[in-house]
Amino acid sequence: MALLQSFIQVHPDSHFPIQNLPYGIFKPQPTSSPRPGVAIGDFVLDLSEISSAGLFNGPLLNNSDCFQQPNLNKFVSLGRPAWKEALGDYTDFFSSLHHTKNCGLIFRGPQTPVLENWYHLPVAYHGRASSVVVSGTDIVRPRGQAHPAGKPSPYFGPSLKLDFELEMATIVGPGNELGKPVDINNAEDHIFGLVLLNDWSARDIQAWEYVPLGPFLGKNFATSISPWIVTLDALEPFACEAPKQDPPPLPYLAEKVSKNYDLSLEVHIKPVDHKDSSVVTRSNLKHLYWTLTQQLAHHTINGCNLRPGDVLGTGTISGPEPEARGCLLELTWNGQNSLSLNGLDRKFLEDGDEVILTGYAKGDGYTIGFGTCSGKIVPAAP
Repeated sequence: MALLQSFIQVHPDSHFPIQNLPYGIFKPQPTSSPRPGVAIGDFVLDLSEISSAGLFNGPLLNNSDCFQQPNLNKFVSLGRPAWKEALGDYTDFFSSLHHTKNCGLIFRGPQTPVLENWYHLPVAYHGRASSVVVSGTDIVRPRGQAHPAGKPSPYFGPSLKLDFELEMATIVGPGNELGKPVDINNAEDHIFGLVLLNDWSARDIQAWEYVPLGPFLGKNFATSISPWIVTLDALEPFACEAPKQDPPPLPYLAEKVSKNYDLSLEVHIKPVDHKDSSVVTRSNLKHLYWTLTQQLAHHTINGCNLRPGDVLGTGTISGPEPEARGCLLELTWNGQNSLSLNGLDRKFLEDGDEVILTGYAKGDGYTIGFGTCSGKIVPAAP
């Protein structure tokens, strides 16, 4: 296939070449109203201006005001044909086998590290859309109840085990009607694109509260996402076969083609007053056991309706090697070991630490990337 060319000069290492035109919301000036745009290199193409000039003349975007909106929801709802022509609810899945095993070993021991249901369905919980924030937003250290081992009673205070989670997320496109599930083999048409996601987690609060109904205050205080939505069309050259599932999934989750994407993922931590950051983990989206399309189809199988702009997190993406673990809980084995950040020891995040997620894939002479997803920890409220 011939390499696409652009009159805009783009560095070979840029995450946003002509092969990757991700969508986002921006302001040309601080006082401007927010509007849809497409990133290319170091520039943003204002889609509202393109629309006003009448340059979208295809059958789906001609006469549409979708690019005059302050968000992408109307454009996303038009479906995949419109995306090629030219924040809703939040759910977080638990789709990495390696992460699931490690967490099970830490919290339950070697007898049952992975529960039986996990191999039969994509486990998930509903998060809070209200606390999903864009990259660069400060993260206030959460407070809550914790009950350390060996202590007679729980206590209330700032979390002492604040953690990141290396994830990606699907942004839902057209969605589905209430009561009408999405067929597994049509699920890809309901995915607008992907972003990086950091599901910040307070492990001490989470450990005390999660039985029997799952996470609550240990998770709902903040979730960071990267600002640019990369479409599946841009990622298609990096599609790869998904891991073999054993036992085979039930028919509603059985795909004709089961695929992941070969995307390199990294997490950097930059301590306060330090110029340089340290890479603490390297993983890959291809390690997901449950695919993005299986997650979406399972979410709707009971008739649940997804809406344009809904966010479906993958869950922490860990690889098979120790250095590919996707959170500090795994990397430090719940604080039993320490990481070295340019000479500083870390078991969990400290105030002033900045966490930076990045993801990319290398093509022939170009890079498809997501930019960064970052957040800095600030002290808990008094």
